[in-house]
Amino acid sequence: MEKYVIKGGNQLQGEVSISGAKNAAVAILPAALLSDEPVIIENIPSISDIDWSIKILMRLGAEVKMLNRTTLRIDPRRLTGHQVDYDLAKNMRASYYFLGALLGKIGVADVSLPGGCDLGTRPIDQHLKGFAALNASDSVEGGMVHLETDHLTGGRIYFDMVTVGGTANVMMAACKADGLTIIENAAKEPHIVDLANFLNSMGADIMGAGTDVIKIRGVEHLHGTQYSIIPDQIEAGTFMVIAAATGGNVLIRGVIPKHLESITVKLQKMGVTVEEYDDSVRVIGSGKLQKANIKTMPYPGFPTDMQPQISTLLTLAEGTSIVTESIFDSRFKYVDQLRRMGADISVDGKVAVIQGVGRLKGAPVKANDLRAGAAMIIAGLAAEGVTEIEDIHYIERGYDAIEKKLRSLGADIRKITIPEEARELAR
Repeated sequence: MEKYVIKGGNQLQGEVSISGAKNAAVAILPAALLSDEPVIIENIPSISDIDWSIKILMRLGAEVKMLNRTTLRIDPRRLTGHQVDYDLAKNMRASYYFLGALLGKIGVADVSLPGGCDLGTRPIDQHLKGFAALNASDSVEGGMVHLETDHLTGGRIYFDMVTVGGTANVMMAACKADGLTIIENAAKEPHIVDLANFLNSMGADIMGAGTDVIKIRGVEHLHGTQYSIIPDQIEAGTFMVIAAATGGNVLIRGVIPKHLESITVKLQKMGVTVEEYDDSVRVIGSGKLQKANIKTMPYPGFPTDMQPQISTLLTLAEGTSIVTESIFDSRFKYVDQLRRMGADISVDGKVAVIQGVGRLKGAPVKANDLRAGAAMIIAGLAAEGVTEIEDIHYIERGYDAIEKKLRSLGADIRKITIPEEARELAR
């Protein structure tokens, strides 16, 4: 078992480059199955969710080859399977993207209900509603979702709520459906646009991605492509908060500043300096942090995946801040960990009231999930003393080489291995 040991108090300085977007990559890799030819995907992040996606692709019969650390070649021509078993699906929430990809490719899919981070109930009923509109039948038995169709046909889908996963899944299947599909109340996140661009680069006919109405005209064949994934909005936002929390001065390279606007606005309101350039942002965390109110919303609102990180920063601010989580039911589980470090936070349902304490103190904590783990890193870097973070496998699900990147900025962080027996005794 591995953990991070962080000695806080260093002002981080320098430059950091952002990796490819996790949330785009975990949809684009399954989407590669829809091609009738090999595809090359660039700017792939080196994270465990990608490792599991590759294992699923290979289990299904696709040929996968890493051309270099960030470039992948996928040849789906020898696809032999249509089932993603629990032993693989349990490791990542995004395994459900194989539903839309397999349904569009071969008209049948069996995918175990997914795992990933425990953020409360995240049903796939909207996904199934979309598939039904495309003339697919579904059943769920023994934790396995079964989809089947004799002939995919275009349809009109209105999502009852904005769903990133549902939008992506239906978009993939609809690419191979006969006729026109219209998705209303569609998600507008950058990774939805990236998935649409990837599919279009293979010959799909998708219009309106990035708006709340997406139109897909089905095509008979999709061809090979070479495509580069967008930079990770959430990794960039995390480093922005890290710079602010440590009073540092960090240039964050390889980003799309427009994707970061909701984060930039809140940091500036808190008194943090953010300078935007063509493909980078500089964040300077000098002076006292001011309180702010945050409400997570679908894009272009403040992202739920940045809520734990910004909440951690607010513990260092003056005054009382209110954070409202409107996306997930159980996204404040990390609060108990921050309290161990001296944070003053009270939670009532989906609302957290944060009384700034100015300074946190190092303590043994754990990562409850991916973004909560990022919050623990931020807290540890800003705290007095030493912070030890367990369950870092969650963090490595979505952050490429974060330890190495932090050390390049002057952070005192190292990964150590602890015997399983010692971990059990400490519980």
